[in-house]
Amino acid sequence: MKTATISEAKNHLSELLARVKQGETVLILDRDKPIARIVPIEATDRTDDARLAELERRGIVRRAVKPPRKTLPAPIELPEGVSVLEALLREREDARY
Repeated sequence: MKTATISEAKNHLSELLARVKQGETVLILDRDKPIARIVPIEATDRTDDARLAELERRGIVRRAVKPPRKTLPAPIELPEGVSVLEALLREREDARY
């Protein structure tokens, strides 16, 4: 395992990351005390569903109850000469009891 001080890590980060890409672990030291470890990411063969299930189990995401709509609703067509504001105000008035 490679060790590096904070200043060495800062000055040679690209080199350290290249070592990590090759599978090596790098331990970062602050005044001879370990404070961080840079490790390669493990390749996973999990499917997207398995990853999503794990995130859901950990409370990071929540799946939708209903599937998303396939198409957008048709736009509202206004009569000639009617502004959007007028239509909105009229709709508000109609909705009041």
